Amino acid sequence: MNVSLGPFSFQTTHLLLLISLLIACGVGNWVGRHQKVKTGKVLLDMLLAGLVAGRIVFVASWFAQYRTAPLSIIDIRDGGFTPWAVLLAALAFGAWRMLGQPRLRNPLAAGMLAGALAWCTSGAPLLLNLSERKPLPTVALDTPGGAPVSLAALAQGRPLVLNLWASWCPPCRQEMPLLASAQQRNRDVVFVFVNQGEDGQSVMAYLNGSQVALENVLLDSGSAIGREVGSSALPTTLFYDAGGRLANSHLGAVSAASLESKLAGLRKPR
Repeated sequence: MNVSLGPFSFQTTHLLLLISLLIACGVGNWVGRHQKVKTGKVLLDMLLAGLVAGRIVFVASWFAQYRTAPLSIIDIRDGGFTPWAVLLAALAFGAWRMLGQPRLRNPLAAGMLAGALAWCTSGAPLLLNLSERKPLPTVALDTPGGAPVSLAALAQGRPLVLNLWASWCPPCRQEMPLLASAQQRNRDVVFVFVNQGEDGQSVMAYLNGSQVALENVLLDSGSAIGREVGSSALPTTLFYDAGGRLANSHLGAVSAASLESKLAGLRKPR
């Protein structure tokens, strides 16, 4: 699920994380008001330390994919972070700051606790769990030639990667060669490219002109599948396991490393 604010689109869980951070800052500052202790900067530094550590671990884990495009290491829009490394580094940084500044201990601990409670009670963990259980969409789709097709019929008990795209979308065009290559290499996974809102003639004209070889290109003329999965932004890529349940998702252009990490998770027994 995502939330749109003007031209920008955010995953719901990211927005809830931001709200939890603001609550943590507010509670920490309130607890430390008598000693004039501010926790906002420390909490932000904790988050930054966690993100840096999480990025480093992720890049190290998938360095083979980053090797061919080293500048992509700093492009964090691909969402490539290792969660456990983020959490451990953030907590370690917070503990280090509390050891060096005893007056910071109670306010920072209170802020961290408030942020954790806000996250847990916001419904974010529930959203994550529910999203993992969502089945394959049942929206009626067509081939560019007009033949009806269902996603379940294409999957036939195999993992499925569902990419929502449009020819007018620059990030969609950017990631398409990467997805086309992955489709050829990973024959045990079904890749499906569902165009949103365009007719068959326009879609085929674009694909023929781009010289990108894609299999399983389908049409969703009413963009109904985006509404069913709760996504209003393009590109959106959804990863379904062999049981037809949503295992992961990616909003925006996917990088080689992020794609490989999600494909690896897709093959794990659930």
